[in-house]
Amino acid sequence: MSLFEGVLSTPEMLSVFSERSLVDAMLRFEAALARSQARLGIIPESAAQSIAGSCKVELFDVAKMVRDGARGGSVAAPLLHGLKEAVGLFNADAMPFVHFGIGDQDLVDTAMALLTREAVALVEADLAQSVQALLRLAQRHAETPMLARTSTQPTSVTSFGLVCAAWAAPLARSRGRLAEAARRGLQVQLGGAGGTLDRMQGQGAALRRQLAEALGLRDPGVAWHTQRDEWLAIGCELGLMVGSLGMLAKDLLLLGQHEIGEVAEPAESGRGERLPRASMVALAAAQRAPQRVAALLAAMPQAHPGALGGWQAELAEWPQLLLSAHGSVRALAGALPGLHVDAARMRSNIHRLRSGLPRGAAAEGFDPALAETAGVLALAQVLALQSPPDLSDDTR
Repeated sequence: MSLFEGVLSTPEMLSVFSERSLVDAMLRFEAALARSQARLGIIPESAAQSIAGSCKVELFDVAKMVRDGARGGSVAAPLLHGLKEAVGLFNADAMPFVHFGIGDQDLVDTAMALLTREAVALVEADLAQSVQALLRLAQRHAETPMLARTSTQPTSVTSFGLVCAAWAAPLARSRGRLAEAARRGLQVQLGGAGGTLDRMQGQGAALRRQLAEALGLRDPGVAWHTQRDEWLAIGCELGLMVGSLGMLAKDLLLLGQHEIGEVAEPAESGRGERLPRASMVALAAAQRAPQRVAALLAAMPQAHPGALGGWQAELAEWPQLLLSAHGSVRALAGALPGLHVDAARMRSNIHRLRSGLPRGAAAEGFDPALAETAGVLALAQVLALQSPPDLSDDTR
């Protein structure tokens, strides 16, 4: 990962999609698969114990695995080779039951679902914090008068509280949609290229159910190798969220210009100056995310499961989108609770504009009392948005 990527993302998300984390997720899949197969009598219990006991990431040379995967086009092959070798050291009879009866895409897609569940949880936590910070600002400044602007030009008087409520609304909607997309799209992948699980002694459906339960993922009922719609819906919702965060960041940037000076991000520790760093991160993400989402959609036409090119392109773009998404929402979640709101400057800007207008025009469109009406609307929106989506359900 480049230095510049680190600046625009977070250590937590970089860790989620690290090479070690991917290998660990793949090993969790293999351990759960072996245990589930043993419970159903598909493979011997002794083999399952040997396989699960060898599925420890610290036993493997992750860097070598990644290098070998780059040469072969998939990290699955070197991982499975290494796992079989590790199992064989303790129980040679168990080696044939490693990754028994399934395809490599089952392994990689499920591992990515496990990592994405962690990633979405990180995004959701910071998204919730951002929404709550905006709702508190909307309540506190429900009737704080400020200029409403269209095409960067003043048009009337509104309230800062109503502006904050308008910032919060699309983020609250994104939170609900992202939760639903994750509930549907974080699914176990199992079925091999044919999707029939023909080597599972007629217990393919039961195996998929058990594996999904063991991993905390949804059981889709079938293999979804080239059915990427529910999976990519997560990516599309992330793209929408990043766009809404970018809109908010651009407003903060404009309102924070020296000649306007109505809001400012919190001063960084040890510095007196208030630099719009959070807005910078969010705007950078908003410029990158559309290309990531477009690349995911462009990869959808795949020629059979495990298609050459399309699936690999999707795998490469997926972490990049989540890195940008979390960088954006984390930056604003950190800035919004401490946002400096200069209500006096807001009033001053209104009065300065009024002084240059004919009396009738000033009274009609730029009366600070108009903020009272905007305040009623702001509090109504706050009340509506304070009933968040039910996120207590897991992804099963």
